[in-house]
Amino acid sequence: QVQLVESGGGTAQVGESLILSCTHSGNILGIRSWNWYRQGAGRQRELVATLSSRGAANYTNSVKGRFAISHDNEQDTLFLYTNNLKPEDTAVYTCHLHTWYGDYWGMGTQVTVSS
Repeated sequence: QVQLVESGGGTAQVGESLILSCTHSGNILGIRSWNWYRQGAGRQRELVATLSSRGAANYTNSVKGRFAISHDNEQDTLFLYTNNLKPEDTAVYTCHLHTWYGDYWGMGTQVTVSS
Protein backbone atom coordinates (compact mmCIF):
# COMPACT_ATOMS: atom_id res chain seq x y z
CA GLN A 1 0.00 0.00 0.00
CA VAL A 2 1.40 3.37 -1.04
CA GLN A 3 1.49 6.04 1.64
CA LEU A 4 2.53 9.68 1.36
CA VAL A 5 3.40 11.73 4.44
CA GLU A 6 4.15 15.44 4.24
CA SER A 7 6.24 17.46 6.66
CA GLY A 8 8.04 20.77 6.83
CA GLY A 9 5.13 23.16 6.97
CA GLY A 10 4.90 25.91 9.52
CA THR A 11 4.88 29.65 9.90
CA ALA A 12 7.24 31.89 7.96
CA GLN A 13 7.69 35.62 7.56
CA VAL A 14 7.38 37.28 4.17
CA GLY A 15 10.53 36.62 2.18
CA GLU A 16 11.55 33.55 4.14
CA SER A 17 11.83 29.96 2.93
CA LEU A 18 10.44 26.59 3.88
CA ILE A 19 11.28 23.12 2.63
CA LEU A 20 8.30 20.81 2.31
CA SER A 21 8.90 17.06 2.24
CA CYS A 22 6.71 14.17 1.17
CA THR A 23 8.08 10.81 2.21
CA HIS A 24 6.53 7.84 0.49
CA SER A 25 6.42 4.12 1.19
CA GLY A 26 5.04 1.08 -0.54
CA ASN A 27 5.59 -0.44 -3.93
CA ILE A 28 5.15 2.25 -6.56
CA LEU A 29 4.74 1.25 -10.18
CA GLY A 30 4.02 3.21 -13.34
CA ILE A 31 4.82 6.71 -12.12
CA ARG A 32 3.51 9.42 -14.42
CA SER A 33 4.15 12.45 -12.24
CA TRP A 34 4.75 13.79 -8.76
CA ASN A 35 2.79 16.91 -7.86
CA TRP A 36 2.32 19.49 -5.15
CA TYR A 37 -1.12 21.04 -4.73
CA ARG A 38 -2.23 23.74 -2.34
CA GLN A 39 -5.55 25.02 -1.08
CA GLY A 40 -5.96 28.26 0.78
CA ALA A 41 -8.95 29.09 2.95
CA GLY A 42 -11.99 29.70 0.77
CA ARG A 43 -10.08 28.94 -2.40
CA GLN A 44 -10.03 26.08 -4.88
CA ARG A 45 -7.25 23.55 -4.84
CA GLU A 46 -4.41 24.65 -7.09
CA LEU A 47 -1.71 22.63 -8.81
CA VAL A 48 1.54 24.32 -7.77
CA ALA A 49 4.31 22.15 -9.20
CA THR A 50 4.68 19.01 -11.28
CA LEU A 51 7.63 16.70 -11.78
CA SER A 52 7.18 14.30 -14.67
CA SER A 53 8.57 10.78 -14.77
CA ARG A 54 11.20 12.11 -17.15
CA GLY A 55 12.29 14.77 -14.70
CA ALA A 56 10.63 17.79 -16.29
CA ALA A 57 9.36 20.35 -13.80
CA ASN A 58 6.51 22.79 -14.32
CA TYR A 59 5.09 25.45 -12.06
CA THR A 60 2.06 27.62 -11.81
CA ASN A 61 2.89 31.19 -12.80
CA SER A 62 2.57 32.63 -9.32
CA VAL A 63 5.46 30.52 -7.96
CA LYS A 64 7.80 30.45 -10.95
CA GLY A 65 11.28 31.50 -9.92
CA ARG A 66 10.45 31.04 -6.23
CA PHE A 67 9.54 27.37 -5.79
CA ALA A 68 11.38 24.25 -6.91
CA ILE A 69 10.22 20.62 -6.99
CA SER A 70 12.56 17.67 -6.81
CA HIS A 71 12.61 14.01 -5.87
CA ASP A 72 15.33 12.13 -4.02
CA ASN A 73 15.27 8.46 -4.97
CA GLU A 74 17.56 7.39 -2.14
CA GLN A 75 15.39 9.07 0.49
CA ASP A 76 12.09 8.16 -1.20
CA THR A 77 11.10 11.76 -0.71
CA LEU A 78 9.53 14.47 -2.82
CA PHE A 79 10.55 18.02 -1.96
CA LEU A 80 9.10 21.45 -2.57
CA TYR A 81 11.54 24.26 -1.90
CA THR A 82 9.57 27.42 -1.26
CA ASN A 83 11.52 30.68 -1.34
CA ASN A 84 10.65 34.35 -1.03
CA LEU A 85 7.32 33.40 0.51
CA LYS A 86 4.37 35.75 0.20
CA PRO A 87 1.14 35.96 2.24
CA GLU A 88 -0.78 34.56 -0.73
CA ASP A 89 1.27 31.36 -0.44
CA THR A 90 -0.59 30.57 2.78
CA ALA A 91 -2.34 27.24 2.23
CA VAL A 92 -2.40 23.56 2.98
CA TYR A 93 0.16 21.91 0.71
CA THR A 94 -0.49 18.34 -0.36
CA CYS A 95 1.68 15.95 -2.33
CA HIS A 96 0.14 13.78 -5.00
CA LEU A 97 1.42 10.80 -6.96
CA HIS A 98 -0.11 10.09 -10.35
CA THR A 99 0.50 6.62 -11.76
CA TRP A 100 -0.88 4.50 -14.53
CA TYR A 101 -2.64 2.42 -11.86
CA GLY A 102 -4.05 5.07 -9.59
CA ASP A 103 -3.59 8.29 -7.67
CA TYR A 104 -2.29 8.74 -4.15
CA TRP A 105 -2.56 11.71 -1.81
CA GLY A 106 -0.93 12.80 1.39
CA MET A 107 -2.80 14.46 4.23
CA GLY A 108 -1.21 17.86 3.70
CA THR A 109 0.92 20.29 5.66
CA GLN A 110 -0.04 23.85 6.58
CA VAL A 111 2.10 26.77 5.44
CA THR A 112 1.31 30.16 6.92
CA VAL A 113 3.11 33.28 5.74
CA SER A 114 2.76 36.35 7.89
CA SER A 115 3.66 39.91 7.01
